[in-house]
Amino acid sequence: MFLAIFIQSEIMYNITFISTVHKENGKCNSDELHKIIELISPDVIFLEALKDTCSNYERMLFSRFGVFHKKLEISAIQKYSQSHSFEYVPVLDTGLSDEFDTKIKIVTELSEYQRLIDKHNLLTIEYGFPFLNSEKSTQLHREMRELEKQIFADNEAFQKANASIDAYENSMLHNIYAYSKENMFNKAIFMCGSAHRESIIDKIGKFDTEEDLKLSWKFFNEI
Repeated sequence: MFLAIFIQSEIMYNITFISTVHKENGKCNSDELHKIIELISPDVIFLEALKDTCSNYERMLFSRFGVFHKKLEISAIQKYSQSHSFEYVPVLDTGLSDEFDTKIKIVTELSEYQRLIDKHNLLTIEYGFPFLNSEKSTQLHREMRELEKQIFADNEAFQKANASIDAYENSMLHNIYAYSKENMFNKAIFMCGSAHRESIIDKIGKFDTEEDLKLSWKFFNEI
């Protein structure tokens, strides 16, 4: 019995966090992401997605006609499914708030903010997932957030938008830990948009100290 518990503690609950984009963009495409997934060979795939992101109709199109999903990550997952068995777990409860959408609409109309987005997009196109999982990508997102603070100051709608993001990220991690408490696995990946990378990594540290179940987290840029 002791040996079985020891072996489980050694091999269970390894999760690699991969920052992604949701649409194909140069070297950030489903083929490249599929290669990364193959490299890790996960038993479970957690994804920043709602349960109905991949509808029954879209599943039918893929299973019968080989039509891949328009969302980059799901397309890569479908390619992985052609030669592997695994559990797909979408971890979103709800989408982001109307306040978040309003905030994004306002800031993207500003030239300085758009310059940062364009720079991030160009590096994404050229370098792909290694860039999205790099400190350079994190720094550009950090600059975007600092610019948002300057623009909105203590605006109530801005605070609500940020609270929405915080709840959105917390719910994903909560669902990952909840799933892990009910299901044993060896290797998993968690794919989430690169804009959430720094915050998610910070939250993982907090969850790890507060949760009874300890997950072994790795980050793609460290592999």
